[in-house]
Amino acid sequence: MVCWAAVVPGVVWAAVRLLGLDRGPLVQLLAFTPYVAAVSLLPLVLTVALRRRWPAVVAAVTAVALVAVVAPRAFGSAPPGADGPVVRLLTANLLAGTADARVLVDLVRRHSVDVLAVQEFTPEIGAELDRLGLDTLLPHRELHPAEGTLGSGMYARFPVSAGGVRHNRGGWGFDQAYGTVAVPGAPPVRVESAHPAAPYAVDQVDYWRTDLAAQPPATPDGPLSVLAGDFNATLDHAPLRALLDTGYVDAADAAGAGLTGTWGPYDGDPIPPVTIDHVLVDRRIAVRAVSVHPVRGSDHRAVLAVLRLPTG
Repeated sequence: MVCWAAVVPGVVWAAVRLLGLDRGPLVQLLAFTPYVAAVSLLPLVLTVALRRRWPAVVAAVTAVALVAVVAPRAFGSAPPGADGPVVRLLTANLLAGTADARVLVDLVRRHSVDVLAVQEFTPEIGAELDRLGLDTLLPHRELHPAEGTLGSGMYARFPVSAGGVRHNRGGWGFDQAYGTVAVPGAPPVRVESAHPAAPYAVDQVDYWRTDLAAQPPATPDGPLSVLAGDFNATLDHAPLRALLDTGYVDAADAAGAGLTGTWGPYDGDPIPPVTIDHVLVDRRIAVRAVSVHPVRGSDHRAVLAVLRLPTG
């Protein structure tokens, strides 16, 4: 009984993850699947040590299944043969405008960022960013600030056209600024600052699913598209995987940085880091590197993706 008691929780977790059964409180729990994958080796060691054949077999299958869905995020994949210009894109959740604007501008300056997507963007932090020189670094923008957590913005080094804002219907109704960036030497790229609802309580899960389902799909036979921001979801959540299946690639996953946490303990909460901030890129775009950077005053870390666009 002891062996089965140790094995069964991992079996249930693996079934929920593999079958996409994330509902209710399971949504929050699934964000911690990488930790469970690591711990799943312990029941295997226990059952082998006690020479319990069938529990050991089940534990082995469970561990292999969980590790198989998690481990590839630590290894880069072969990029497409894009040979156009390099674009550096940074996304940051500003925690209702309380993030340190100087840190963000320093990141833009130090890494020669070309496109910046921000969430929870307020009028106050927008003014502070420009006071610190962001208006010179990234003069083109599509900004929709709001008090609290609803605001959204997109800045660029290159001209932005066809801009606007999309209002999520779920939960708080976060805004998502978008625009088409004209990068010299490459086709136009539509960029949107993503911010679907957070599944922070059971009664918010339906809103979360609604917002993720409403995200603009990739257009693999049409214009290039990038979604960057706080998705409030990890690669272990079925709605995000469904969005990827439309023709996106998770940049961190492609670069072998998919297990780096972007939200959790950074504002003092005792939560293990999880990866809910993403840069999703059209499969025709090559991912050269992804890195994660702390931003004082925010509970999220900024994600920087170095991308190479196609020429045609």
